[in-house]
Amino acid sequence: MKIDWAALGSVFGVSLVATLLLVGLFTLGIIGLSKQEQAAARGGSAAMARTGAYACFGLCLAAVAYGIYLIVV
Repeated sequence: MKIDWAALGSVFGVSLVATLLLVGLFTLGIIGLSKQEQAAARGGSAAMARTGAYACFGLCLAAVAYGIYLIVV
């Protein structure tokens, strides 16, 4: 039995980068929602923070849906 170490390393690297990007996007979404609450508490407009947070969550959802699509098809 022969293991293709280059392919295994490539899969590991891509998985690591994808995980870090997905977690980073979700974290940015949570930060955006917390900034929205802070802006609302100060009496300011929080539309930009809310829009950015929803965009981050939408990108996370799209990435997860694409991953499920790749598994199923």
